[in-house]
Amino acid sequence: MTTLHGVYAQKIYLLAVGVADYPGEKNDLKLPAKDARTIKWLYEQNKRAETKLLTDANATKANIISEMNNVYRKAETDDIIVLYFSGHGMPGVFCAYDTDISYEDVRKAMAGSASKHKMIFADACFSGNMRSERGNSGNNSARNDLDVMLFLSSRNNETSIESSYFANGYFTTALQQGLRGKADKNEDRTITAKELFTFVSEVVKNLSNDKQHPVMWGNFSDDMPVIIW
Repeated sequence: MTTLHGVYAQKIYLLAVGVADYPGEKNDLKLPAKDARTIKWLYEQNKRAETKLLTDANATKANIISEMNNVYRKAETDDIIVLYFSGHGMPGVFCAYDTDISYEDVRKAMAGSASKHKMIFADACFSGNMRSERGNSGNNSARNDLDVMLFLSSRNNETSIESSYFANGYFTTALQQGLRGKADKNEDRTITAKELFTFVSEVVKNLSNDKQHPVMWGNFSDDMPVIIW
């Protein structure tokens, strides 16, 4: 069992969601289902990780929330829980296969877990405004973060870029590189929130010619463990 500043990092619980094939044709994307499978594969290389994948028609709002509850309730205090989402996004929401899933929906599902290391990775357009709730009638979203780290692919006025030259979106390309070890600046086999943000931000900025800028926020420390190898 690995320690970080006295904290025992035990297991990682990941739910990876990717929606490329939306109902009809006009809203379809190319890469999100591949993105989710890439992240699931990456976490499966970690012996401490338990993973679940939902893509396309299986990634309904009900299924996503149900699996979050099923997967995350297994976590103990020092475990890590992760939601990865790739697909369409709008201010305050992710677009599941059938309808919107809000930050409040995600927060409530995560709040039911005993884990104190909660994180969301989102490769979705306008995801930087994730905490801006539509129809939230004045709730204090910062108060509601409950120690959730949000690492979002773009600012609230930016799209998340796909390119035919890459197997994944720019954010997911950089994220999986960072999680695999390239973000581990001090080479201690523990990738922290600050290390991951620094690496991914620079890579995405370069790939996008300064058109896409990931953002990270929430109530967490810079040295919170994101993944431990």
